[in-house]
Amino acid sequence: MVTQALSRARPHLVGDIWGGFAAMLVALPSAIAFGVTIFSPLGAEFSARGALAGMLGVTILGLVAGALGGTQRLISAPCAPAAAVLSALTIQLIGQGHPAFVIVLTLFLAALASSIFQIGFGFMRIGQLIKYMPFPVVSGYLSGVGLIVILSQLPKWLAIPKGTGLIEGLFAPHLWQGPSVCVGLATAGVMAFASRIRTSVPAVILGLIAGLITYWVLAFTVWPDLRNLSGNPYVIGAISISGDGIVEGMAALWGHFKQAKIILWEPILVTALTLSVLLSIDTLKTCLVLDALTGSKHDSNRELVGQGFGNLASTLFGGVPGAGTMGASLVNKSSGGMTGLSSIIQGLWSLLAVLFLTPLIAWVPVSALAAILVVIGLNMIDWHTFQLLRSRDTLLDFMVIALVVIVANTISLIAASGLGVALAILMFIREQIHSSPIRRKSYGSKMFSKRIRMPGEREVLELAGRKTVILELQGSLFFGTTDQVFAAIEPELEHARYVLLDLHRVQSLDFTAGHMIERVANMLAERNGVLALSRIPDRLPSGRDLHAYIDHIGLSSKTSVRLFREFSDALEWFEEQIIEDSHLPPEDIDCLPLGGFDLFKGLDRQVVEALDQVAVRRHMRAGEMIFTAGAKGNDLMLIARGEIKIDLPIPNQKPIHLATLGRGQFFGEMSFLDAHEHSADVTALTDVDLISLNRTDFVRIIRNEPEIGSKVLRALAMAIADRLRHANSEMREMRIG
Repeated sequence: MVTQALSRARPHLVGDIWGGFAAMLVALPSAIAFGVTIFSPLGAEFSARGALAGMLGVTILGLVAGALGGTQRLISAPCAPAAAVLSALTIQLIGQGHPAFVIVLTLFLAALASSIFQIGFGFMRIGQLIKYMPFPVVSGYLSGVGLIVILSQLPKWLAIPKGTGLIEGLFAPHLWQGPSVCVGLATAGVMAFASRIRTSVPAVILGLIAGLITYWVLAFTVWPDLRNLSGNPYVIGAISISGDGIVEGMAALWGHFKQAKIILWEPILVTALTLSVLLSIDTLKTCLVLDALTGSKHDSNRELVGQGFGNLASTLFGGVPGAGTMGASLVNKSSGGMTGLSSIIQGLWSLLAVLFLTPLIAWVPVSALAAILVVIGLNMIDWHTFQLLRSRDTLLDFMVIALVVIVANTISLIAASGLGVALAILMFIREQIHSSPIRRKSYGSKMFSKRIRMPGEREVLELAGRKTVILELQGSLFFGTTDQVFAAIEPELEHARYVLLDLHRVQSLDFTAGHMIERVANMLAERNGVLALSRIPDRLPSGRDLHAYIDHIGLSSKTSVRLFREFSDALEWFEEQIIEDSHLPPEDIDCLPLGGFDLFKGLDRQVVEALDQVAVRRHMRAGEMIFTAGAKGNDLMLIARGEIKIDLPIPNQKPIHLATLGRGQFFGEMSFLDAHEHSADVTALTDVDLISLNRTDFVRIIRNEPEIGSKVLRALAMAIADRLRHANSEMREMRIG
């Protein structure tokens, strides 16, 4: 009834209570062992102090780091990296002949400085770098930790004698101890069965209960020696927390400052920095694993700050520093822990256990805890990884995961993480090298600017189009892809005078790529050619200002390099140079009469005169709006002199430039034909003289002279068809590219 009431009051509370309790059962014995490992080299009299330091560490870390860190289900406790680094420091200082009180003070200051470094890492936002950890590394790390857990717990499950190698022990059943084997099998079997059925009691707790029941059944039937606590190797055993007590211990520690003539700052700072990095990596890797298993998302920087303050508090009260631990966190998750409250509850359980339950904890079978961790380790392994072997495309991903697992189990988890990141970087570079940085390659005879040309100009551009080479680039331009771009340009330089590199889809550009672009510009300059760069991104995804970078490496200052904001502007500039070099007759600057438009060439003089009688002349100044999208339109506009531009307005965005028209061109034909509103904005680029042919006047003429209507509409249809064919040709070129 109480459990149901708590569950209704807070849905996750029951799970957090169970999870925190199960995590305490795993974390507390380990913390005691780690504390003893650190202090025992100082002598047997320091073992109790080490056990107390371990218990204080697991309690305070659970309370403080759990409250400040915020990562769901993460259990913080003294861990192997802390024990390894600090015990190594203890042994080193003993070898140098330092007295015990100096060593204890040095350990204290190293742990204190480490926690301060860790807090600094969080405030400097170094923790966010963990977000860029590739998933194969996370998967390999997860599987590697699972395998480490299994291999480290099997000897405890089987109670293989100390000093016996793992392989030797696993293949020597005569070395296995019957009570441990039976208790472990019962624990693991019940856990495996419970995980397949729906039950309100966590599988870990059921497994532990099964292990305890099995232990006592064996104690009262087969092995009566199991009923003795003293010298019993199958249980945790009596925990002694005798000593001066926490207050006296802290007073003695601070008293060491007065005794110590010198402070060993060099080993303190080196150890502190090493320890802070290892504990941070260990914590954040555990957070990543929890994210991968639960779909949650942790805050790396907040967690580092929380862990740092947790270690600070633990150190000040004489506890062992620690990190977010994998085993206890996964036990917490498997036992129903759902939120960060489970870590705080684990700290409270640890405190209660230290104060009241030490005699009961002493009877927990070691093999039961080992079997629980073995089952959890099996669940941690990413068995889906083996499916990656089915395809050559995913074979390299499998190799990364496999190498991380191997290194994690032969060298260290930190080395495995470094290797995994290095391999992921190499795979990324390989992928970039094998993906083409050239999105499209074309020529000036197939791609044109948005300026609508007269037939004579278009013919010149089509004949001389091979003088212009157009490359639309994409992705990363760096030392690995630069050669591909140069290989595409170099053969064209024999005949090309103009090269256009469009950078709109470029994600990054390094100095090697910049040097290649400069090399192309120099080769073009030797032939009086020009290199154009268009649509240079204002900001790359990395945050780099590409305009400034191009200026810094000296490209923008070269006379053979031109920069254009728009792709079409660069093409238009090239086209103007080619048309100018073709020596076409200079364009007449006088106003073009109605009969001079290509649209009306071939019509009878009487038809042109009839139209000219109803045509209206208009003059527009540069920058003046001729009409806007949505405005009612009935007129066919013909440009007698000057230039106009047509833009398609987009709400809350920059308008799309559709076309630029000059002398002899027409626009407004859509509204002239269907009497609907204009679909685009038209603005005078220069002073413009227009001839406007109104739909109403045109209809009145063709009522009397139907033949005029058929001839004009046929000419208009042919002109529109020519524009559409031209547009289709460009779209086909873009699609093929």
